[in-house]
Amino acid sequence: MFEKLEKVKSRYHEIAELLAAPDITNDQNEFRKLSKEYSGLEDIVNAYNNYLKIRKDVEDNKQLLFETNDTEMKELAKAEQETLEGRLEEVEKEIKELLIPKDPVDDKNAILEIRSGTGGEEAALFAADLYRMYSRYFETKRWKVELIEFNESSTPGGLKEVVLNVSGKSIYGDLKYESGVHRVQRVPKTEANGRVHTSAASVAVFPEAEDFDIEINEGDLKIDVFRSGGAGGQNVNKVETAIRITHLPTNTVVQCQDERSQIKNKMKAMKVLRSRLYEHELAKRDQELVSQRKKMVKSGDRSDKIRTYNFPQNRLTDHSIGLTLYNLSDVVEGDLDEIIDKLKTADRAERLADTEV
Repeated sequence: MFEKLEKVKSRYHEIAELLAAPDITNDQNEFRKLSKEYSGLEDIVNAYNNYLKIRKDVEDNKQLLFETNDTEMKELAKAEQETLEGRLEEVEKEIKELLIPKDPVDDKNAILEIRSGTGGEEAALFAADLYRMYSRYFETKRWKVELIEFNESSTPGGLKEVVLNVSGKSIYGDLKYESGVHRVQRVPKTEANGRVHTSAASVAVFPEAEDFDIEINEGDLKIDVFRSGGAGGQNVNKVETAIRITHLPTNTVVQCQDERSQIKNKMKAMKVLRSRLYEHELAKRDQELVSQRKKMVKSGDRSDKIRTYNFPQNRLTDHSIGLTLYNLSDVVEGDLDEIIDKLKTADRAERLADTEV
């Protein structure tokens, strides 16, 4: 572990010198990459320096115990030794967790998509509930949210699909665990006999790709313009401002009709397309991401669930880590911190167990 830490420390100082070079700002892409790497190593180096300091204090205290004949001084040194060894153990544990390879895309912004699945009208209403839940959560985190696509269902208050661009600090690292089928169990308002129905909506989260992450050949794109549907005013409905982009090599289709401007709709659609293609490339290179992608929602089928929202029992169950909470009323109001924290903790624990340090 210490050999690895010395290499990390050496790389940290090497990057510091590179960032201090006068011509580094001439290459903004390289500057961003080095800055991110430097920031990612800083906590490890600080923890390692702290560990070295405490270890030296432990050795000095041992020497004092060996040399002194003063009874009172010996007792104080013994108590200090226990404290120092406890701190040393804590810092060593912290270092081991920090040495777990971090997914570089965790720091990115995210594209979040919600779609109604099986369950008819109730599924559309549940998709709208999830949209409201996440929107409230984003407000509490003070993250910036940009609406990319919004399609209402024929059910009043229901939602067919919504696509959001969420910006802030380490967004994808927090939201990536939300990908999958979310199942709801509750009594629909239209159910006269009070029977509990089950329906589902799907959530997919992608890291937002930056321009330098992936290149798209304009010749590979088929771009269609059409009139927007739904709400939006006479201009939106009568003028061809909506954009549909098809990436021909992968048959990936995205569209945007939220803006009145065709140019703005194209920019938003390209952002989503770039992120989907980027996630696809990551999945091909990294087997771990391939496994995650298989867990992403395909059909919104109730059988492929990651989380269940049981309203009659005020119960939420996250099946990925076997977590059950009885505060569903708070969760649907946007209180997601406890769930996301536990998912991140479980992920770190699993990766720590698989990592030799």
